[in-house]
Amino acid sequence: MTSTALPPIAPVRASRRIHPAWGVAAVTFLALVGAAAFRAVPGVLIDPLRDEFGWSVSTISAAVAVNMALYGLTAPFAAALMEKFGIRRVVICALLLVALGSGLTVFMTASWQLVLLWGVLVGLGAGSMALSLVATVTGRWFVARRGLVSGVLTAGGAAGQLVFLPLVAWIDGTWGWRAASLGTTAAALAVVPLVAWLLRDRPRDVGAVPYGGTAADDVDPVRSGAARTAVQGLVAASRSRVFWLLAGGFFICGLSTNGLVQPHFIPAAHDHGMPVTTAAGLLAVVGVFDIAGTIFSGWLTDRVDPRMLLLAYYGLRGASLFLLPALFGPDLHASMVVFIVFYGLDWVATVPPTLALCRENFGSRAPVVFGWVFASHQIGSAFAAFGGGVIRDVTGSYDLAWVLAGGLCLAAALMSVSITRAIPPPAAVPSTLPSEPQTAAADQAHG
Repeated sequence: MTSTALPPIAPVRASRRIHPAWGVAAVTFLALVGAAAFRAVPGVLIDPLRDEFGWSVSTISAAVAVNMALYGLTAPFAAALMEKFGIRRVVICALLLVALGSGLTVFMTASWQLVLLWGVLVGLGAGSMALSLVATVTGRWFVARRGLVSGVLTAGGAAGQLVFLPLVAWIDGTWGWRAASLGTTAAALAVVPLVAWLLRDRPRDVGAVPYGGTAADDVDPVRSGAARTAVQGLVAASRSRVFWLLAGGFFICGLSTNGLVQPHFIPAAHDHGMPVTTAAGLLAVVGVFDIAGTIFSGWLTDRVDPRMLLLAYYGLRGASLFLLPALFGPDLHASMVVFIVFYGLDWVATVPPTLALCRENFGSRAPVVFGWVFASHQIGSAFAAFGGGVIRDVTGSYDLAWVLAGGLCLAAALMSVSITRAIPPPAAVPSTLPSEPQTAAADQAHG
């Protein structure tokens, strides 16, 4: 009797082990936060750089624009590089490049050096991770809960750009902008040992299968050239109407968040008499609520038509931007707090449903295709980063920039809802996380 009762005990205990996919997701989260630390610097340091070097807002914004453009344009090639060389090698090199670019800024004396270091080096390094890393990790390591995990990882990268703002502002006010740059260099370097130690390229490397899937879901990597893979992905995707709608919507998404609000909210608030530290604190609150909003969006993406989510996200964002010019002032009012909380919840909530639509329509090419969609996001960011600075220099105010961005968000809402889905909407799934891959496979959700 005893011998027949023992065999079931081992599988039960084994089923309670944490799947290694969650460890990979955790390290990826830290890498994204570390890389994002330096991207918190531009909005805080526009005024200090103007004061020390006499550069115009447009000049500094040009460096921010180069950073954002390269951050996006690198993404599809980075996704292909991860296929060829592995996630771990690419992420380590990217973190080192971010650290190098941010650290060398303390020696700059001319605006072209700002563009080279802040724009090119950091842009390339950060772009080598970005959302292409999210797409690659979730695509390789997860079958179930992809929407949820993509939301968590996206929140890590986006929130990291904002939650560091009060610290950066405080360091700048206490020791100067150079100390702030060196601090963010340290943040990127601190993540490198963890990535080298814990990040693995594929489930098979640790004798596992993707979470919620089988060994058949752990497909062999593509070993063709990174550039060719990226270009082929763009050529194939460009034949699809869905690609252009997603790319167009994400262009406006980047324009209305990373490109306009992130670098220009603090100087705009300062124009109205608000202290820089207060404005930086407000953007940090955006980062905190961004985590909750993006994770919740990932959860919803596993259950709700992604097009309807994008319709709501873009539409509400546009309406809030129309109201923003009237909310600025020297004192902090409840109406501004409400805007900040809402904008935080909506900041990158667009990513999980956009990634889900990419997977539905482009299958195994989704990471590279999403890399190009994300490139469009960052081109929009670059456009707004530079354009916002020009509008400020020409008109003396950012008001026109907020209104134009709001109108474009309404256009993005209409573009998103017109997308045709490639597969039927997924069925609702239980809210609790399965304790083992076999259970997860039974109730897997499309994400």
